[in-house]
Amino acid sequence: MKDIEIAEALRRENENFRKLEEEHKRLKETLAVIDRKKYHTADEEIERKTIQKQKLKVKDSLAALIVQYKKNSK
Repeated sequence: MKDIEIAEALRRENENFRKLEEEHKRLKETLAVIDRKKYHTADEEIERKTIQKQKLKVKDSLAALIVQYKKNSK
């Protein structure tokens, strides 16, 4: 089973996966708003870096759920 198929199955079956995807989407949209500005204040740059780290952490959690699904479906 391919990762995209697993992600689709997890969307149907796993509420945590859906919540993580929503969080990832929200963080991505927030970053896009910040990145539209030509210049960033020091606080905005700190916020941007923090959001990037949060987004990466969520992405890692999504990937871990996919790996776990693969292991459990063998």
